[in-house]
Amino acid sequence: MYSFDYHQATSLDDAAQKLAADDEASLLAGGQTLIPTLKQRLAMPTTLVDISRIDALNFIRLEGDVLVIGAATCHATVATSQTCRDALPALASLANHIGDPAVRHRGTLGGSIANNDPSADYPAAALALGATIVTTQREIPADDFFTGLFETALEPGEILKEVRFPLPVRAAYSKFPNPASRYAMVGVFIAQTSAGPKVGVTGAGQEGVFRWRELEDALAQNWSTDALKGLSLAGDTMIADLHGDGDYRAHLVTVMAKRTLEAMG
Repeated sequence: MYSFDYHQATSLDDAAQKLAADDEASLLAGGQTLIPTLKQRLAMPTTLVDISRIDALNFIRLEGDVLVIGAATCHATVATSQTCRDALPALASLANHIGDPAVRHRGTLGGSIANNDPSADYPAAALALGATIVTTQREIPADDFFTGLFETALEPGEILKEVRFPLPVRAAYSKFPNPASRYAMVGVFIAQTSAGPKVGVTGAGQEGVFRWRELEDALAQNWSTDALKGLSLAGDTMIADLHGDGDYRAHLVTVMAKRTLEAMG
């Protein structure tokens, strides 16, 4: 690693001021992606602005039919929160299967969503549940937030504050984890929402997380595993790496979608 300034922000305003004062500053929350990146010198910020201890970013609450989670809330808190487990058990289960205990106690929901790793779990849930990402400047629908591999709609100096998840009629998530990293080789989150079925897929697409709209349309006509008959994804649009080629991942999306539907009953 190399030398940099470290600032522990006391409030969102404090963090925003520090970011505005240094074009090369980076936010630090759980650090599960940033710290390894720094070690490999793939990123070289001049200042780290630590937002992990800002109380306004660390909470879980139910507002009517919307579950609201602060950006600095760690995965372990999401997994064990009784509020989350009662209101949105699929999200609590998703959080409980991220990485290992060390990762779950340091990594944050906001960090995962803002980083938009193509194999991260939360982005699939955000798309399938029709979540809204709230920042210090605006509210962004999940469909408009994830723009590509490790890319989002966040502007420089914009800080993710909370994520608002509308409660579905029912939902479930299934993933096939890489045995070493526990990242999703494929993860499929399916929700029956007031706007109809929604399907979020992570770990597979070359452009990152995506909605499988063909399956959504099929489920709207027939909510069962039979909706998958005749559906397939193109292998040349899927990630191909040492863990599996595009055709393998395309097939695995169908397998995990079936498992998710079976879990929903």
